[in-house]
Amino acid sequence: MQGRGDAALFSCGISGAILAFMKTIAVTDLGQLKNQLAKYKKGKKLDIRLFNQVARLAWLGQVVLCPLDPEDPECKSWLLHLRPLEGMAAEVIRVDEDVNGLPFASMIHVLDAEQGTHLADIFREGMHNRARELQALADRDFYFEKFFKPEGKPS
Repeated sequence: MQGRGDAALFSCGISGAILAFMKTIAVTDLGQLKNQLAKYKKGKKLDIRLFNQVARLAWLGQVVLCPLDPEDPECKSWLLHLRPLEGMAAEVIRVDEDVNGLPFASMIHVLDAEQGTHLADIFREGMHNRARELQALADRDFYFEKFFKPEGKPS
């Protein structure tokens, strides 16, 4: 959804992405490895507070969001990474630390299918709204608005 570099960063499939998130598991226990992979493929839900914070960032286009494993039609989970905020947005929007006390924004998260899909929709909605506002700004003629009033209107 983001630029080519971001897409390339997150285009790894289940083999690379999931194993990076996993705890250390003895390779000799194949059953446990399969259970852990299945658990990670389902993803996790964000609590309401964090979902709202991430949704605001998604609306602003400040998230990198992609399917966890695009090659597996049964895997509906999403990878989420928050891009650092700058300027006014950084002053207004705060992202809390997660329950472990780690900075939520500095990590890659695996979201469940439902929340990931909703965040993708919010991302698209924000992108369309921002594009519409930018087009209106590009079309606006400030000079004539300020210096040429229609007849009969006071200045």
